[in-house]
Amino acid sequence: MSDIWPTELRVSKDRHRLTVAFNDGSSFDLSAEMLRVLSPSAEVQGHGPGQGLTVPGKRNVSIISMTPTGNYAVRIGFDDLHDTGIFTWNYLRELGQTGDTLFAAYESDLAEKGMSRDKAEKPR
Repeated sequence: MSDIWPTELRVSKDRHRLTVAFNDGSSFDLSAEMLRVLSPSAEVQGHGPGQGLTVPGKRNVSIISMTPTGNYAVRIGFDDLHDTGIFTWNYLRELGQTGDTLFAAYESDLAEKGMSRDKAEKPR
């Protein structure tokens, strides 16, 4: 059991940001895009080391639901219907502390694979 727990989870009015405040006084502003592309779900992380996926086209994703999971986590649902990520308090804190670095690595991965943060236009 963690000694760290959130004292506040607040989704912004535009649903593109999540503010998480913790009992130690720290607070983080996390983008919905970062939460979505770094989701702890098997769909994103894979089922073992090196199996993670790079998820493109999520620049404008929104948070549509947050469901408590026990007293250790929250399941976040996004408007692209992804809702299998269970974000533990420790993982949310990790994203707050190292999210910039993790997101920069994600952007590099996108570029390497010729992918974009923007949704691809559907062919007409």
